[in-house]
Amino acid sequence: MKLESNFKNMVLVLTIISLIAAGVLGSVYQVTEEPIAKAKAEKQQNAIKQVLGNFDRLEEEVLEGITLYKGYVADEFVGAAVEASENGFGGEVKIMVGFDKEGNILDYAVLQQAETPGLGTKMVDWFKTDKGNQNIKGKNPGEKQLSVSKDGGDIDAITAATISSRAFLGAVNKAYAAFSGGDVNAVSGAPNVHHQSAESASCDSLQSTVADSLSVITDSINVIND
Repeated sequence: MKLESNFKNMVLVLTIISLIAAGVLGSVYQVTEEPIAKAKAEKQQNAIKQVLGNFDRLEEEVLEGITLYKGYVADEFVGAAVEASENGFGGEVKIMVGFDKEGNILDYAVLQQAETPGLGTKMVDWFKTDKGNQNIKGKNPGEKQLSVSKDGGDIDAITAATISSRAFLGAVNKAYAAFSGGDVNAVSGAPNVHHQSAESASCDSLQSTVADSLSVITDSINVIND
């Protein structure tokens, strides 16, 4: 039986298609949920080793939603790997930052990002490259919060990706605040914004939801391919 072409039937067909798609996505996620979690945990452990260097043992501590992995050699504190995040252009930017015991940045690793390919995605290497004022390694956010030159700071933003750069540096500043026992909510990589329209807030929410969905699909595809 052929359905009459009208608005009501179009909505009905689209609803059925959406429900089927949601069911397929849900099934794929259930199958790949455990492998995804395992892969993320492995990536996290590798990031700690990368950014912190030599340590005998770790002590985990959570401060205002930020996780610190404090490293020790024998009984001497040598530094910490700190996992922090900030909202970027395409969604959540999550990083692991290593600090020595004085608070100087040892290294960083990007754990999660959904920024624009070829632009914001450059954060993976941009802020550890010895070119201009890009490199943040060796800097101490306790002496001066890290921010891009456009906001009066000392760090060169990724070309054509200022929002992504602000998010990255905001996460670094949050990581340091947690490391030093400061107020995590008082730091940022961007200038203060006091007013946001309802339309802008709605767009940001939609963008975040789409980015989260794409992240789930991408993780599932990667696990299946592996």
